[in-house]
Amino acid sequence: MIAVIKIGTPQSQVDNLIDWIESQNVSVHVSAGHYQTVLGLIGDTSKIDMELIENLDIVDTVKRISEPFKSANRKFHPDDTVVDVSGVKVGGGNFAVIAGPCSVESHDQIIEVANKVKASGANMLRGGAFKPRTSPYDFQGLQADGLELLIEAKKQTGLPIVSEIMNANHLDLFEEVDLIQVGARNMQNFELLKELGRTKKPVLLKRGLANNLKELLMSAEYIMAGGNENVILCERGIRTFETYTRNTLDLAAVPMLKELSHLPIIVDPSHASGISRLVKPMAFASVAAGADGLMIEVHNDPLNALCDGAQSLTPEQFDDVSKKVQRILEVVRS
Repeated sequence: MIAVIKIGTPQSQVDNLIDWIESQNVSVHVSAGHYQTVLGLIGDTSKIDMELIENLDIVDTVKRISEPFKSANRKFHPDDTVVDVSGVKVGGGNFAVIAGPCSVESHDQIIEVANKVKASGANMLRGGAFKPRTSPYDFQGLQADGLELLIEAKKQTGLPIVSEIMNANHLDLFEEVDLIQVGARNMQNFELLKELGRTKKPVLLKRGLANNLKELLMSAEYIMAGGNENVILCERGIRTFETYTRNTLDLAAVPMLKELSHLPIIVDPSHASGISRLVKPMAFASVAAGADGLMIEVHNDPLNALCDGAQSLTPEQFDDVSKKVQRILEVVRS
């Protein structure tokens, strides 16, 4: 349920209403926008008298929300959420470019890539330390050592770092990671999501291989229900019957999620296509669709990469994409 407060209502009266609602064993999420204040009632609202609230002088309208996701719902929070990742803002007109290798392989590799993507306009550095792989015989990442190398790259470049977590027991290792990524395979690892909800660290939540948008938003709800509202959604392609590409990039998800939710949404065209030559057009299309950012895999030697070399751009290719993305952004925003 949401209650929209009339413009100009004294804060003391709003506080009195909130106190009364909370006395009914219902929590209240307050969204104070530029033009209106929305009170989102979360919990068992079946016993709340809608007419009683609606007839109050300070209340404009009252509506029941049918969707199961509440905190992530735009009806609860009409204005775009802006997530601050160590000074880099995502959402609300702020565009983020996250770039780096699929996995951290060595000191020289991550430092070289970090410096080059920064020079080309990336404002966050990605790199996998713990790698979920389909085959148990594939490279699983350098794990804790990989995180240390990422942190070293962060110190040298100043770029906030992004890395994927696979186990809640690893949270202590991610203390200096600026944006914790939840991969597609863990989108519905609810115990992990609950633990991330207890932190205040920003979370990048990737859509699962075969999950719909409602399921993605319900996973975001798990994190937000724990008190952590710093969630960024990521469309990374879904599994369909198509075999020419690794996944099928669902670009319609971007404007649809913007209708449904106030959370920022970025696109990963690397995993979506699985083919490096398709990353560029898919990145352009993502920007045109209204994405709040891109996540692109960049490797200094893709042919010899230990992980996902086929979908990685060289630093030179990334530089070209980054410059043209900025030109498309100018057109979209004009």
